[in-house]
Amino acid sequence: MNEYKKAAEIIKDSKNLVAFTGAGISVESGIPTFRGPTGLWSKYDPKILDIDFFIQNPKESWKYIKEIFYDYMQDIKPNEAHYFLADLEKKGILKAVITQNIDNLHQKAGSKNVIEFHGTANKLECLNCKSKFNSFEVPLENIPPLCPKCNGVLKPDFVFFKEPIPKEAFEKSIYYSQNADIMLVIGTTGEIMPASELPLLAKQNGAAIIEINIEPSNYTNSITDIFLKDKATIAAKKLKSLF
Repeated sequence: MNEYKKAAEIIKDSKNLVAFTGAGISVESGIPTFRGPTGLWSKYDPKILDIDFFIQNPKESWKYIKEIFYDYMQDIKPNEAHYFLADLEKKGILKAVITQNIDNLHQKAGSKNVIEFHGTANKLECLNCKSKFNSFEVPLENIPPLCPKCNGVLKPDFVFFKEPIPKEAFEKSIYYSQNADIMLVIGTTGEIMPASELPLLAKQNGAAIIEINIEPSNYTNSITDIFLKDKATIAAKKLKSLF
């Protein structure tokens, strides 16, 4: 039995399938990764997403944040891999998607139980009164955008450097990782802590790890049971054909 058939059979028999996704699943929708020779950090200074720098220089940070996360990404659409996961959830097979991405593409594809480990670009939070707003409801012509309630500076509701992981997302991610019988790892290298610990936690609790990546990751030769070396959309098409 080839690896895809084996993976499809395991997924079909799963009682608690959980997906763990990273930047690699959204690359084919046109969203660049942060790392690597063509990643965003090759063009932008990472300090723009440092919380201390942001608080002291909100206008400078927002200039680039708007460019990267709002001007460019607003018309991005989900791809076959996002739809495949949404379809698995509809079938009752997939219990949750834990994503490191902030792009809202899983929800756009139809996934309901999405845990955004690093938060979301879809909302803005006031640094002063902590009110939250949908990002598309707040005009970004003048930066930094200000809170309609108290005039405080608004910050994208995703995790900046030196910020903690949101408590609810962290606790839910731990719960689903511990209870997974299969974890489907897609498009992540396993380098970003503490998110990178989740597949290890799943493995420690008896889960089989099916990994989809274009290159081996930190998981491939340590905890991965089945490695599907393909782009996420290609792997999704192949797996879908076996259901």
